[in-house]
Amino acid sequence: MIVDTKSDTHVHTSLCNHATGSMEDYVKAAISKGLGRIIFLEHLEEGINASFRTWLTEADFDHYFEQGHELQHRYRGQIEIGLGAEVGYNPNCVDTIIERLNRRTWDLIGLSCHFCKIPGHNEHLNLLSRRKKNFAIIEEYGCEKMLSHYFNALIEGVQKIPAQVLCHLDAGLRHQPRLSINDRHREQINILFREVKLAGMSVEINTSGFDYRNQQFPATEFLRKARKSGISFTAASDAHKPSEVGRHFEKIPELFE
Repeated sequence: MIVDTKSDTHVHTSLCNHATGSMEDYVKAAISKGLGRIIFLEHLEEGINASFRTWLTEADFDHYFEQGHELQHRYRGQIEIGLGAEVGYNPNCVDTIIERLNRRTWDLIGLSCHFCKIPGHNEHLNLLSRRKKNFAIIEEYGCEKMLSHYFNALIEGVQKIPAQVLCHLDAGLRHQPRLSINDRHREQINILFREVKLAGMSVEINTSGFDYRNQQFPATEFLRKARKSGISFTAASDAHKPSEVGRHFEKIPELFE
């Protein structure tokens, strides 16, 4: 098996303010689905100005680790529980992000990019949001230009953040109407894979994509490129409610036939 489909390496909880369910709810769901490992990958952002917080504060992470360690003890022998972080790359806060990461011991660090600062706007824009206001701002700025910025941020993030896995590679602007990936974006993804390989990172197969676009993140085209590059993969549901743990994992083996 190329990918361990008994491990869900990317789940969120109500701690991030845009998911539902407690940590224990997710653990129970994973056990009920026959998984052997679950890794919480809660959002860590730094320097983001947004009207709604979708990440954990340091106090939240204190609670997260306290609860997580308790669950590791309670469910020992039934399932392996990992405590990780999904780090949102912000080029203006690299040192602070690394400092925060160094304060704790993480079982997995994932890298993503959710927010971007657009000239003329005070708030950072959530590139994965489905808000109509965001659609209009991105449309005005230029979808292709914004997506290029997204891929450049991931390239830079891989080079600078000590992460082990790249999250939902091509999920940027996933809700944007009339978005298309062009040859420039494909070249950026080639560069990104080269940097991922150099960094010894994995790429996650994020099965939430099946619900958004009937195809995993990254798209099959890029999944094949990553495999040819010798990059390893992890299985990730990106669950935001307990019922989504391990979602669509049965489809993963088909991707490598």
